Amino acid sequence: MFNIDSFWQGFISLAKNVSIPDLVDIIIVTYIFYKIYTFIKDTRAEQVLKGMLFLLIATKLSEIFNLHTLYWMLENTLTVGLIAVLIIFQPELRSGLEYIGRTKFNFLGKNNYTLTEDMLNKDIEEIVECLYSLSRQKIGALIIMERDTKIGEVINTGTIIDGDISRQLLINIFIPNTPLHDGAVVIRDGKVKAAACFLPLTESKDLSKDLGTRHRAAIGVSEISDCLSLIVSEETGAVSIAKSGKLYRNMTKERLTNILRSNLKSSNQNQEKGFFKGGIFR
Repeated sequence: MFNIDSFWQGFISLAKNVSIPDLVDIIIVTYIFYKIYTFIKDTRAEQVLKGMLFLLIATKLSEIFNLHTLYWMLENTLTVGLIAVLIIFQPELRSGLEYIGRTKFNFLGKNNYTLTEDMLNKDIEEIVECLYSLSRQKIGALIIMERDTKIGEVINTGTIIDGDISRQLLINIFIPNTPLHDGAVVIRDGKVKAAACFLPLTESKDLSKDLGTRHRAAIGVSEISDCLSLIVSEETGAVSIAKSGKLYRNMTKERLTNILRSNLKSSNQNQEKGFFKGGIFR
């Protein structure tokens, strides 16, 4: 029969034997598991993890109830579980490693290229004016603002331009039936780096059915990097922005300008967001 006094005595005895390093160890491991859970929450990886936990429980139950054939099958399945995890969670592992890689460590040094605040504001103004000029004409456009994660593999699929940012250049690129209008423009280090670039499409099944290839490509590249994807809908002229796999639609000019200033200013100053911070607004 359960004895509450014996339970508390055992708990107190155990607590007395816990050293400070043990406590620190427990806190760190708990924090790591918490961050892993928040990282995979509401993704396909969460469902896969639940399936793996079910297999572990089923394996233990088959051992307890002497279901030898079932136990043999499950045990051999779990033997290759580590390799299976690496394959199944490849997108999430890549995203996690990229997140760690974007963390700023002083001993690695800073990026030599920086924009002054005036230059950054001018570039943002040119981009925003371009987007809303195209919006009024209902001309589709897709502009990718590279930040800390380099997307050279995307740039290499397009035509290198390496020109200064101007609304005239950007508008001219997206005019229908011109050689570079089909694809995305990538902006890197204050330059229009390339045009007509091909992007990976998102595999998310939760998107609205009315979103076309342009929006899905914008979301897709934002899932594999920390870039900002700017989209003008060819059908409606609506301006949207994608960041970290999320799409924010029907942006006003003022709201979009504030978001770009907030995100690009922090990136330009080489200040990564803290582990507890997130979202598109600061």
